[in-house]
Amino acid sequence: MNQLTEAIPFRWPLRIYYEDTDACGIVYYANYLKYFERARSEWLRHTGINQQELANQQQSMFVVKSAMIDYHIPAKLDDELIVTTHIEKLGQASLVFLQEIWRDKDCLVSGRFKLGCVHTDTVRPRAIPPSVRNDMQLK
Repeated sequence: MNQLTEAIPFRWPLRIYYEDTDACGIVYYANYLKYFERARSEWLRHTGINQQELANQQQSMFVVKSAMIDYHIPAKLDDELIVTTHIEKLGQASLVFLQEIWRDKDCLVSGRFKLGCVHTDTVRPRAIPPSVRNDMQLK
């Protein structure tokens, strides 16, 4: 294993509200994508990467290339959850996040997300800026 997969995952708390659920009080499956996205955004912020500055100053942004999600146990109204996030692989122009949503000791949902770094004007792949790569490697 490399230093990226050995790191302690970033943890982001989440509560399930009525608006998150279907008629049975279970979280609607597509909402998990929003939770994972928010946790990745918070991870970037925690890492010291400001997405707006990245776009404005370095003309770079991250876009989701692929998502693979496994649903294990449903979350329900009023659940207090933790979304964990860490990098599995850091490439020159892309990275893979492993994320999980936990309720106590139960993993409810797990996902693997491949993100690419692209130029803000052309939306074409570009190398992750060195300062950003460095910040990511330290977390």
